[in-house]
Parts: sequence; C-alpha cells; structure tokens
Amino acid sequence: MVNDDDESRVLLKFFLDNVGYAVDLAPNAEEGLSRFDRNLHDLVLTDNSMPGMSGVEMAHIIKMRSPTTPVIMFTGNPPKDHSAVDLVIAKPAHLIEIKEAVEKWLAPQ
Repeated sequence: MVNDDDESRVLLKFFLDNVGYAVDLAPNAEEGLSRFDRNLHDLVLTDNSMPGMSGVEMAHIIKMRSPTTPVIMFTGNPPKDHSAVDLVIAKPAHLIEIKEAVEKWLAPQ
C-alpha cells in the first residue's frame, strides 16, 4: 500500500490484514518502488496524488519491472492515462469495494 496519508495507509493495512492479506506500507512512490519485489508482492495498491512521484508514474515503473503485477489505484485524483493501472477506484469508496477488487485481481486465472 503506497499512500502519503498516514491515516488512510494504516486504516487500509489494518482492514486488509484482518481479511487475510499481508500488507507492506510505503509513504510515497519512491519508497514504494524501493521496496517493491515482484517475487514477494502480488499486487500494488496506491494513491495517485503524492509529493514527488505520482502513483501513476510509479505504476509505469512497476509495469516495466513486472508487467503482470496488478496495480490498483484508490484515489480522489484519477490519472488521465490509465495504461499502467489495472483498476481505478474513486474516493470515497467503501473498504469492501477495495477488498473485492483485491480478491478479483489475485484470483487464479
């Protein structure tokens, strides 16, 4: 989970941890990229508007490193270019919507 808002980041981690997912946190895109390991992380959940690098810029780099890793963006500021983002969930949204999106993208194909 990459989000510069501490409260949102911690709340989403708490929620997703409690429904069975292991969640790593990063407070910005640069740190998210430095922690990303395609062999460890099955999905990336990110905001778009963050200081420095945006979520969509980070998504493009993740897709270059690991084209099959799903990137879900949960944001109040969706990017115009969705080419590196698999799903955009507009804020505000219920946590169940995020859980269902994660389940869908992690389901065996």
